[in-house]
Amino acid sequence: MTTVLAQGGNAPLGSARVVVEVAAPERLDVSGLLLTAAGKVRSDADFVFFNAPQGPGVTHRPAAGGGPDAIAVDTAAVPGEITRIVVTASLDDRRATFAGTEPTATVRDADTGRELFTFTPPRLSRETALVVVEVYRRGAEWKVRAVGQGYANGLAGIATDFGVAVEDAAPADTTADAATGSSPAAPPVPAAPPAPAAPPTAPPRPSAAPQGPATPPPMPSGSPAVGKITLDKGRVNLVKGGSVSLEKAGRPFLASVRMGLGWEPAGRGRNIDLDASVIAFDAQRAKIDTAWFMKLSVFNGAIAHSGDNLTGKGGGDDEAITVHLGGLPPEVCGLVFVVNSFSGQKFTDIKNAYCRLVDAATEEELVRFDLAQSEPHTGVAMCKLVRQFSGEWVMTALGEYVDAKTARSMVKPAAAML
Repeated sequence: MTTVLAQGGNAPLGSARVVVEVAAPERLDVSGLLLTAAGKVRSDADFVFFNAPQGPGVTHRPAAGGGPDAIAVDTAAVPGEITRIVVTASLDDRRATFAGTEPTATVRDADTGRELFTFTPPRLSRETALVVVEVYRRGAEWKVRAVGQGYANGLAGIATDFGVAVEDAAPADTTADAATGSSPAAPPVPAAPPAPAAPPTAPPRPSAAPQGPATPPPMPSGSPAVGKITLDKGRVNLVKGGSVSLEKAGRPFLASVRMGLGWEPAGRGRNIDLDASVIAFDAQRAKIDTAWFMKLSVFNGAIAHSGDNLTGKGGGDDEAITVHLGGLPPEVCGLVFVVNSFSGQKFTDIKNAYCRLVDAATEEELVRFDLAQSEPHTGVAMCKLVRQFSGEWVMTALGEYVDAKTARSMVKPAAAML
C-alpha cells in the first residue's frame, strides 16, 4: 500500500534500495546531493545530476520509456559520513516557474518497482527549483521526509546552499517562500529577494563608439591594426588565429550579436554532452563574470545563454550566447567563449565543431570558424571578442584545447589567451 506524505511528514524507508522519481507536466531536471551532518556536500563529486550521474550509493537515472527523471539510492553503499540525500527538481525551461506545475515524487523499491510513498508539494508560485524529498539516516534506520522547499534562483541556488562550488551563483539566501517541514534537519527558508531586473531585449545602439576604460584592454595576438579585416565585404571565414573587426565602413556595425556553437557526435548513436560558456574579463585579465548553463544571464541580461544541450544531436547551433554589446559594463574588455565536457568526454569524440557570429537583429551570419582538428582534451577556447581602446570590438579564432571540465577551470588559461 502506498503512503501519501504531507509536507514535513516522514516515515521509515522500508527498503535498502529505492528509486525516487519526480514527475511534472513540464520537463524536469532531477538531481541528488549527498550531505554530511553539517548539511553540506564533501566536494562537488557529491552533486549527482545529468552531467555527473554517478555518486557513492547514489545514481541519476534520466527519463526514458515514458518514465521521469529519477535518483536511485542504495543505502548500503552510501558512505558513513553522509547523513542524508536530498532530491531536487528544476524546470528544464529556466525562464519558467513551478506555478501550476507542482511535481510529484514517487519513491519505489528499486528491486521490485513497488510504490512506497508519494508526495506533491502544496501550490507553488515563483519557485524555479525545489528540494522535493530527502532520504536520511536516523541512527541505524533510513527514513524519507517530504520537504517541498522552493528556491527562486534555480538549481544553482540549491547547489550553493549545500556547499557545491557553483560558478558565481547567487547567495544562498535567495530561497523562495515555500515552507519546509518543521524538522530541525530541514534548512531554514529566508525571505525571497526582490525580483531581478528584466533583461534588455536589445540595448539601444550608442550614438558614438562607447568610451573605453581608463586602461586599454590587451591587444590580442594577430589582431589587425593595419590593413585589418572588417565586415565591409560580407561574411568572413576565419582560420585559427585569424581576426576580424566588427566594423563596417569604418564605424561600429553591431549592437547585439549571437555566438552560436555547434558540434556532432563522432560515433553513431552516442550522445555528446558539452557545455558552452562565456567568461568576461576586465583590462587586467581578471574575471568579472561567467554565463553558463547554470547561470544563463549576466550583466542584467546583456549576456544571455540559451541553455544546456544534452546530446549534441540535431541541426543548427547546439548552444548560443547572445551579447548586447551596448549593454555591457565599460569594465568588460574581453569575452572568451569556451566549450567543456563536464562528464569527461574528449573532443576526439566529436566532429564538425564550430562557432559562428550572427547579427542578433537580422540573423545574418557574419563570421564563422570551423574547428579543423580534434584533440583528446575536455575543454577548448573557441574564440574571443576584445574591446579595443577606441571601442572597436575584434573577434579572434582561438581553437586552443585545455584539460578542463568546467568553465571555472578555463578562467586562467582563457585569461592568458587575451
